[in-house]
Amino acid sequence: MKIYFESYGCTLSKSEAGLYVNKLLSEGGELVKNPEDADLSVLGTCVVIKHTQDRMLSRIEDLSRRSKVKVLGCLPSVSGGALESERIEVLQPKDFRSFYSGALDDVEIREPSIFDGIPINQGCTGSCNYCISRVARGRLVSRLPEKIVNQIKMQLERGIKEVRISSLDTAAYGRDLDHTLPGLVGDILAINGDFMLRIGMMEPKNTSEIIDGLLDRMDDPRVFKFLHIPVQSGDNRILDLMNREYHAEAFREIAGKFRSRFPDGTISTDIISGYHNEDEESFRLTKELLLETEPEIVNITRFSPRPYTPDYESKVPASNLVKKWTRDYSDLHKEILSHKLESLLGRIEEIMVTEKGKPGTSVGRDASYRPVVLEGEFALYRRLDVEIVEHGDTYLIGKPL
Repeated sequence: MKIYFESYGCTLSKSEAGLYVNKLLSEGGELVKNPEDADLSVLGTCVVIKHTQDRMLSRIEDLSRRSKVKVLGCLPSVSGGALESERIEVLQPKDFRSFYSGALDDVEIREPSIFDGIPINQGCTGSCNYCISRVARGRLVSRLPEKIVNQIKMQLERGIKEVRISSLDTAAYGRDLDHTLPGLVGDILAINGDFMLRIGMMEPKNTSEIIDGLLDRMDDPRVFKFLHIPVQSGDNRILDLMNREYHAEAFREIAGKFRSRFPDGTISTDIISGYHNEDEESFRLTKELLLETEPEIVNITRFSPRPYTPDYESKVPASNLVKKWTRDYSDLHKEILSHKLESLLGRIEEIMVTEKGKPGTSVGRDASYRPVVLEGEFALYRRLDVEIVEHGDTYLIGKPL
């Protein structure tokens, strides 16, 4: 069977879909580059906002004209069964949960180019009022640590040296197994090998309970000094309306501990702009939080009420206000990042090449997971000492020494 593959959304969705296709390849499938050549197109989907869901539906319709389509990710569980037809089959996230309890644990990685990482748990422990991913994914279910370690060993045997563990909330890992994320990171670091570990997104509520132990594990030079903590708002009133189960002070404390331990590290966060009942004071408090904590990465999303969530019928602020707030958040983030990138000029950094760049270039990551662009085509996972000579809007430019 000839298989065409595309995947969208978060690292978790891409990781699951990539492993599923690798399973099909291990059963005799052949990966092709064009949907016109395929017997089956596999599509990993995302529905976090309505615009994304509409794009997914359009892409499914387009692919189904050329081949049969199998749909994975979050879309199947929120489509109400309307997707399935003679040419379209869906794999519900609830069906995929068998992955986490062992059914797909030993998938051979046949095609490294579509391997995005290791899913460590599905679902979450939260009950956010706006989140359709929680509805799609269900309650927390964690993979056994030995199964995760085994799959990482398999990826290392295939020469993939960037280890990425992912979920909706990695900080929740192991709560159903009497294990913890710091414990899992320790299990991974016990592997004898040359690799770098990136830890995926962590919700503030659960991170507060494990941050000290996690920072101890992150002292290891094989762990990227990178923390993705989505705060969503700097206004506690809005956080309560969202039912986020923490206040902005928790984010400040986590960021402060991380900065104290790793002053050069990277903090990534997410902001929802235009949540219902948000006002100018909410906007001011969120800007204040960004100025205080100076995250290097800020993912800004305009609030999109989603079906099956308590917020679906909520009235959103005026569009012109939301556009202004979104633009101002973006401008502030650019100022913060530009200042930080400028301060790194002249530094000598060790990087690991992680991907091909534009023709004639390569991209590596430094210890804080900052992208560094190099002239020349270098082998994947090669380590280089480089001098930082320039920067773009979101990346550094390095000169190999």
